[in-house]
Amino acid sequence: MLACFVKVAETLSVGRSAQALNVAKSVVSKRIAQLEAHLAVTLFSRSTRRIVLTAAGELYLEHAKRALAELRAAEELLLASRSEIRGQIRITASVSWGQRVLCKLLPEFLKMHPGIEIELRLADRLVDVAFERFDLALRWTSSMPKQELVSTPIAQVNWFLVAAPSYLAQHPEPQDPDVLPQYSTLFYWREPADQWWQMSAGQAQRRIAVTTRYQVDHPEAVLEACLQGLGIAQLPDYLCAQALSDGQLRQVLPGWIQQTRFGNLIMAIAPPERMRILRNRLLIDFLIQACDAKHS
Repeated sequence: MLACFVKVAETLSVGRSAQALNVAKSVVSKRIAQLEAHLAVTLFSRSTRRIVLTAAGELYLEHAKRALAELRAAEELLLASRSEIRGQIRITASVSWGQRVLCKLLPEFLKMHPGIEIELRLADRLVDVAFERFDLALRWTSSMPKQELVSTPIAQVNWFLVAAPSYLAQHPEPQDPDVLPQYSTLFYWREPADQWWQMSAGQAQRRIAVTTRYQVDHPEAVLEACLQGLGIAQLPDYLCAQALSDGQLRQVLPGWIQQTRFGNLIMAIAPPERMRILRNRLLIDFLIQACDAKHS
């Protein structure tokens, strides 16, 4: 009954729900009627043209979704003991980390679990995980998620100030953050607060207003401009580590730790019931181990 109720609430159509559940329309209608009789409330307001949830139906829907997720998680635990884990995981992740890190790890996970499917959406916008029905959002964050969501740390992200040797050959390398406004700087720009660089060295703290000739809203573009000698850039390690290793970039002010509004962690964020689903937990544990191995 719960599955029928949730599907009708999502589609607002008995016919589409019956098709999705692979049962007759009469079966769906009967189960909804049985549920309403059992609860002694009206869950849907019906007319000849449409179906809408009542206030009672909207209240019951969130509980019904959580109950179904708990049941599915329990079923997966039972099935896992005697067969391979199956099902789809819907993931959203920030574009740069998704391209540079996540996309290199997911194929290995899929090889380990042939019964699992993954749908990955890369986007830098703030996604409503529950409303858009994602299992997991993998995001930079420096704060706790909304109360109805839970989070698990996946990977550490360190930020560096870097510059190309060609730029440093033409400009004396800065020895103190206070002189940075005299240099051409590059950074991931999305709002005015991004032009303030914050950093620390022991007890010393600096908050420096920097300017740029090149405003971009994608870190990959910042990296490319830096490689071409356009200035000193503030970049996450997963974008600049290889260029630093190859000598294409050099670290600037290495004694200073960068503090950005994006934070220093990639977090897995999800509704609590999604965190308890076995296939999602398997992916989270895999990513934690894989990212730990990359930093060890």
